[in-house]
Amino acid sequence: MTLSRTRSAFAAATALALAATLTACDAGSATPGSDPGSSAAPGAGGDGAAEAAEPPRLVTNVRAGAQDVPVDKVVEVRAAGGTLRGVDVSSGSGPVPGELGADGTTWTASARLEPGTSYAVRVRAEGADGTPARQTTRFQTQDLSLDQQTYPSVAPLDGETVGVGMPVVVGFDVPVTDRAAIEENLTVTSTPKQAGAWHWLSDTEVHWRPKRYWEAGTEVDVDVDINSVHAGGGVYGQESRQVEFEVGAAHVYRVDARTHQMRVFSDGELLRSIPITLGKSGFTTRSGTKVIVEKFETRRMNSETVGIPAGSSEAYDINDVRYAMRLTYSGEFIHAAPWSEGSQGYANVSHGCTGMSTENAAWLYAMTRRGDVVEYTGTDRPMTLDNGYGDWNTSFADYRQGSALSAR
Repeated sequence: MTLSRTRSAFAAATALALAATLTACDAGSATPGSDPGSSAAPGAGGDGAAEAAEPPRLVTNVRAGAQDVPVDKVVEVRAAGGTLRGVDVSSGSGPVPGELGADGTTWTASARLEPGTSYAVRVRAEGADGTPARQTTRFQTQDLSLDQQTYPSVAPLDGETVGVGMPVVVGFDVPVTDRAAIEENLTVTSTPKQAGAWHWLSDTEVHWRPKRYWEAGTEVDVDVDINSVHAGGGVYGQESRQVEFEVGAAHVYRVDARTHQMRVFSDGELLRSIPITLGKSGFTTRSGTKVIVEKFETRRMNSETVGIPAGSSEAYDINDVRYAMRLTYSGEFIHAAPWSEGSQGYANVSHGCTGMSTENAAWLYAMTRRGDVVEYTGTDRPMTLDNGYGDWNTSFADYRQGSALSAR
């Protein structure tokens, strides 16, 4: 919206149906042009009376001089008894695009309005006999504070290449209470086409995942067209976003807590089996499908961040853990663990992370992208939907029920 942010267009093609008696917006504003050929000479025909030219009547669905017009208002114009020749809706924020109806009598904006902005609607038309008419309508939109606008962030990033498990994540800085209104303006398209669904984790976060893992090589377009959409409670979308990303090779890593092994697959081919260690008793690693959330070549790991206080027999504070790849928000990582190499492949001795040798961790880190899949089996502690990118830990039918539009 305003506040020095750009926006994208919103596709709106609602047909305008106005009663013939609607004149509040155009009374006295249509000005016929001069046409010396429109009057008949005396005695030239009929009863010899001159016939006055009939200009079209121009109707705009916003009252001239209106104040505090809602930003989600879609401007519409109609020429009654004539044809539109041009409609220009403009402001200091730039023009508002629109589309002319097939019969040339209606025009509908294809983008919404900006807050606290003065607009002018300039219309040119012709009557059935060619008589021209013009009309200008000016109005002012409502002003909005930052607390009345919600800004969307999107993952993946534009141009990013991700793994086959990567969900589309849209976050909002101000809560959305009308989820359906926002979701109606969120679109994911892919080549090749793949079925999928939205799932709301909270009023500030909604995800989209395909029914199955993405096909390797898929190209994806995400259109978050929420600019000026009412998000409920007097809050409106602040900016539209469009993101394109690509899905890379199908990296799927399968971890078995019972055998203490990770098998690394790329596009179905087994590349390496890696001895690992997982969480010991009291710190059990979660079973289920996890997705790489982020990567750090070096990361400090402190037990206090996962609820283990300093001074405890289980406390740790390591400044330079190498090749760390986050799996959960609660603190599970894959990383190099040279201190536990004697247990890797034989026993689970970590505080929940997946440890491996530095050489294996460096090799895995180099090939791994955000969105790559890590499937864990062999423990009695389940993974959840909201702990990282946990979107794959339920059936697609149940996942789809998390859409605000699932009942429609």
